[in-house]
Amino acid sequence: MSQASQLLDQMNDRSREVFRRVVEGYLENGEPVGSRTLTRTMTEKVSAATIRNVMQDLEYLGLLGSPHVSAGRVPTQMGLRMFVDGLLEVRELGADDREALDATVGSNEDDVGGLLDKVGSALSGVTHGASVVLAPKYEAPLKHIEFVALSPDRALVVIVFADGHVENRLFTPPPGQTPSSMREAANFLNTFAEGRTLSELRKVMGVEIVRRRQEIDALAAQLVESGIAVWNGENDTPARLIVRGRSNLLGGPTADEELDRIRSLFDDLERKRDIAEFLQLAEQGEGVRIFIGSENKLFSLSGSSLVVSPYMNADRKIVGAVGVIGPTRLNYGRIVPIVDYTAQLVGRLIADRQQR
Repeated sequence: MSQASQLLDQMNDRSREVFRRVVEGYLENGEPVGSRTLTRTMTEKVSAATIRNVMQDLEYLGLLGSPHVSAGRVPTQMGLRMFVDGLLEVRELGADDREALDATVGSNEDDVGGLLDKVGSALSGVTHGASVVLAPKYEAPLKHIEFVALSPDRALVVIVFADGHVENRLFTPPPGQTPSSMREAANFLNTFAEGRTLSELRKVMGVEIVRRRQEIDALAAQLVESGIAVWNGENDTPARLIVRGRSNLLGGPTADEELDRIRSLFDDLERKRDIAEFLQLAEQGEGVRIFIGSENKLFSLSGSSLVVSPYMNADRKIVGAVGVIGPTRLNYGRIVPIVDYTAQLVGRLIADRQQR
């Protein structure tokens, strides 16, 4: 049990209600909530002085803070975490939101990347935040692979999939490659490639390179290893992070310092340095997860929150994630079911195309 959860269990009904109303008021309008405001909404009739005393106790516990010299309070990061874990009331998905998301996935777009772009735009639109969609790598069964030398330090791997999809990827081969060694490497790979995905082929190659090293010369073995590294995403990024709606974060009445932090966040995302970590966040637990402020290093610079959920393919394997980034005063009760529903939609979309 977290420290925040223990504090919540120890609080009496009055303290719990004051805390909940302060957080809800802050999430609604972004302003500190004062004692006089609460006297009009509390279940029991209590004085402003009594409420101020409760607020002071909650501030001492680290759940509330005073941003200015005014009497109003706002929740701290620990306070927001406690609210999300113990007091958040998640709403039903609204009919308008459901309709907007369903219309996107129901389009006639054949390209998965194009569909995910549209999903990201719809998710950004309905949440008024920035959406992030981690698109899966193309994992259809292979037909064959070819290596083409372009120059002494540049080569092309041509990957032909069983469904007709073709990918051309540039990479730097080990020194000393010749056309014959490349053909030899391709022939070796193609004895195992057909019917396997790239991920499956890489696992097989790891075993076969050791087992059958004597069947190919040292240069060809190096080429195979180099090519596999390219396909596995160590030298490029076959997975794609789609960011939509950044203007929703950059266009509001935000202080210059916060704007710089948010721009830094999007610079990181758009350089795709953190794709693996983004997916790892989603894989750490089932369903929707909420990260507030500095709870994870990926978004700590932005002072923002992330609501994220993984999605699965037809084999129930996590292959990507969808999420919404916004200020820490996100409307969590509304955003959580939207992200959850979007992840389920994307999962069905991926599974349907996988089974065609």
